[in-house]
Amino acid sequence: MSASGVGIRLQDVQVSFGSFVAVDGINLQVEPGESFGIVGESGSGKSTLLRALCGLVPMARGSMNLFHAQGQAALPALGSPAYRRMVQIVFQDPYGSLHPRQTVDRILSEPLIIHKVDDQQARIVRALDEVGLGSSFRFRYPHQLSGGQRQRVAIARALILEPQILLLDEPTSALDASVQAEVLNLLDDLRQRRGLTYVMVSHDLAVVTHLCSRLMVMQGGRCVEMAAADDLAARRVHEPYTQALMAASEGFKREHTENGV
Repeated sequence: MSASGVGIRLQDVQVSFGSFVAVDGINLQVEPGESFGIVGESGSGKSTLLRALCGLVPMARGSMNLFHAQGQAALPALGSPAYRRMVQIVFQDPYGSLHPRQTVDRILSEPLIIHKVDDQQARIVRALDEVGLGSSFRFRYPHQLSGGQRQRVAIARALILEPQILLLDEPTSALDASVQAEVLNLLDDLRQRRGLTYVMVSHDLAVVTHLCSRLMVMQGGRCVEMAAADDLAARRVHEPYTQALMAASEGFKREHTENGV
């Protein structure tokens, strides 16, 4: 973990939509430089929690705060422009999250224009290089890119403001298995080189254990178990729900009939 990075602390966080409570009483601390996973079935509240972390949905109760490992000066408050620069998100769908009528150059320029950042051209070239695309992709449109290339552009867009925390919402679920591995390795390399903190949502336990050191299991908006990735890989989990998720992730195995069919 990075001693100079930024972590995030959640205290009794609740997110509601009318009378429906989507996230209920989450307490969590992600350390600076850590890669932390959130897993659970559809509707468990994991993606809603991630959106609350970046200010896309409001909290009904509780607090979220950024902190330095060494207790340095105060960090920006949730929802402020400075917070939005420090905390960026990569969405699940690499095609839907990119404007189809904008070039890669325009897509990457937009956050820089919004936040009034200088040296825009240099940042665009550097961001594309960091995700393994290069400047030859600057003036292509999303439909001219493969799924993996589009997700690399989405990662470059998130990195271009030089954030400290990256939120990853199922970042590889829309990609082929071979491309998934490439993107996961890229994300792991970027985290180590930049000293980033990751919070990743996924339904795929193999993806989480590949990238994350710790994880939280959610069900019905609540945390049901916290575990180290090593414990998950070794099946050292305690809650029946977590055990059921692990069994489901192994996939369907056809039972042989007495006739061997």
